Amino acid sequence: MKIICIGRNYADHIKELNNERPSDPVVFIKPDSSVLPKEQDFYIPEFTKDVHYEVEVLVKIKKVGKHIEEKFAHTYYDEVGLGIDFTARDVQSALKEKGLPWEKAKGFDGAAVVGKWLPKTNIKDLNNLNFSLSKNGELVQQGNTSMMLWKIDEIIAYVSTYFMLKKGDIIFTGTPAGVGKIETNDYLSGKLENEELFTVKIK
Repeated sequence: MKIICIGRNYADHIKELNNERPSDPVVFIKPDSSVLPKEQDFYIPEFTKDVHYEVEVLVKIKKVGKHIEEKFAHTYYDEVGLGIDFTARDVQSALKEKGLPWEKAKGFDGAAVVGKWLPKTNIKDLNNLNFSLSKNGELVQQGNTSMMLWKIDEIIAYVSTYFMLKKGDIIFTGTPAGVGKIETNDYLSGKLENEELFTVKIK
């Protein structure tokens, strides 16, 4: 199982980090060891002083596919969910300055929160999904999949050009504006269409 992540997929998030708007999806991969085990707290790693939360809509691939046409992409997943792409922002910034890969900032142990999955049949419109993240009971991120630069099926088609998708692979589809730093004892909760799909305690 691999975790494929899409960066810079919401215009407002691109602006808040002063990044350049890409002409193609920005793709990076997290290892399976980055998935935070269920019911486990997230421990801030010792190598960073600036971990940020990034809430994202997730898609779970259900069958093998390569060079998938966009019109067929919807047949490759039955479940959607919500998660967090934890990012060591200080580490990422240092790597970006040197033109180096981001893996140390994005793929460390526990850096991928994967919440409960919902059947796609329960959702009226995947391109109009509301989702949010709260920290200590306060709303900090709010988005809708209609704001994506590249929609879910477009992402699947694009990614499958470069990587064979396999059953169980997870795609993180990007984060909206509002990312921010976590601190010890913070409590995070994520909702998709007002249904809570995960909670995380920060240690």
